Amino acid sequence: MRGSRSKVPGFSGPGDAGGPSQRQLRMSEEVRRVLSDLFTRTEFRDPELAGVHVTVTEVRISPDFRHATAFVSRLGRSDIEEVLPALKRVAPFLRTGLSKTLRSRIVPEIHFQPDTALEHAMDMDALMRTPEVRRDLDSED
Repeated sequence: MRGSRSKVPGFSGPGDAGGPSQRQLRMSEEVRRVLSDLFTRTEFRDPELAGVHVTVTEVRISPDFRHATAFVSRLGRSDIEEVLPALKRVAPFLRTGLSKTLRSRIVPEIHFQPDTALEHAMDMDALMRTPEVRRDLDSED
């Protein structure tokens, strides 16, 4: 049926106000991949980034494709906050690297945010393992 969309709970497809479009998702993943490659292969002149290994876990791009928020972390370390000012300084260089690789007319301005998802998951796991929660979970069986 033309013009009608089936509503699947928890899914927001193209054109829905609740989530990114397929085009945004494709562009976000492409930006994430290119940024990851740049961080892997590039030696930065900034002394704060010397020897620092940054992982780009996710990229979210604005609907107009002009801004991209890259969620970053350091493998095995939780001090990414200290590196954010240096990442902000090298953002124009990274944007230039994106422009050489992306097949897009618009190259987004890059903003960095710390990725706290892994820390949150570890906190939730520790919480689920506490005796009080285990007791409550076992009593539901």
